[in-house]
Amino acid sequence: MNRFVISCGGTGGHLSPGIALAEGLAARGDGAVLLISRRRVDAELSSRYPRLEFIAMPGGGFAWNPLAAARFLWSQAGAVRLCWRVLRRERPRAVVGFGGFTSLPLVIAARLLGVPVALHESNRVPGRAVRTLGRLARRVYLPPGVSLPGLRGDVIRPLPLPVRREIRRGSSSVARPSLGLDPSRRVLAVLGGSQGAGALNTWARSAVAPLAAAGVQLYVVTGPGKDRTGTVDTVTPEGTVRAIFEPFCGRMADLLSAADLVVSRAGAGTIAELIRCGTPAVLVPYPEAADNHQEANARWLAAEGGGVVVTQDRIETLTGLVQAALADEFRLAAWRDALQRLDRADPLETMLADLDAIGGANAGAGRAGLAAA
Repeated sequence: MNRFVISCGGTGGHLSPGIALAEGLAARGDGAVLLISRRRVDAELSSRYPRLEFIAMPGGGFAWNPLAAARFLWSQAGAVRLCWRVLRRERPRAVVGFGGFTSLPLVIAARLLGVPVALHESNRVPGRAVRTLGRLARRVYLPPGVSLPGLRGDVIRPLPLPVRREIRRGSSSVARPSLGLDPSRRVLAVLGGSQGAGALNTWARSAVAPLAAAGVQLYVVTGPGKDRTGTVDTVTPEGTVRAIFEPFCGRMADLLSAADLVVSRAGAGTIAELIRCGTPAVLVPYPEAADNHQEANARWLAAEGGGVVVTQDRIETLTGLVQAALADEFRLAAWRDALQRLDRADPLETMLADLDAIGGANAGAGRAGLAAA
């Protein structure tokens, strides 16, 4: 059995594709250790996969404040030591980093021990971790059409984001009752990403009454600690219309299957799951995202025909736009068709085969380095 070590913590957008890769490895008889952060979102999501092995690493994101930067460097030193111990124990064929602050210590330890490194960038604008570490990697997977200057052509492979195997579209008539929703009414889901989005939560609260008047149900994933949770039932002449506010959704496939439309931030993980489930979206990019990568993600999906973009400074237009979209079945069908076209590739199988190739090419050197350490 081949072993791999995967760093994928810090946000759901990093952790979800790491889980997808670990599931793919397990399905063919290989094993993986997933290095995650100590953040609540990682603990929540990883707890749902008891058959996978997770190790929480020290550390957090980088900041320019001198004291915060010193804490970052100190915690990263501890994380490098942890990664060194994990690599010596596991003797992996290769390591894979999905970006973020958990990738740096793993790549450093892997390079010191001669273990092949692969990196995956999911956003349309490569993040700091992948830009910095790309030259140390045997392979860098980038979204199709995205480039990274300074890397040799044989290092880069175009590859969409792997999606967890449970993320598949199901029947809305089954998914809606399972979430406490009326199967006969339209559903709008609101997603703020794994950390939640205060601006979207505030808008959703303001939209409960007008959407209920139009017969539209709401299911809002607020993010941990970001808003009040619970159910709001609005009585209308046509009956009671429900709005549900939950801090976390562990049944994303059900939610995306239940929804006719999604209002969401534009993280790469969310977009990949929207594509897989064929659920159209109105994307509201987080304006403070690093390098404005969410704007690039959202504009790409809109250009491909899978939804529309509303910038946060225009959030007051959301209610009218959503009501118009939900009333236009022709428009919704066109968006769904575009998403189906985007979902033709299977990035996981491609990635698994390529990891075998890069791991095998340097397996002897890697084992020698691990044995000598």
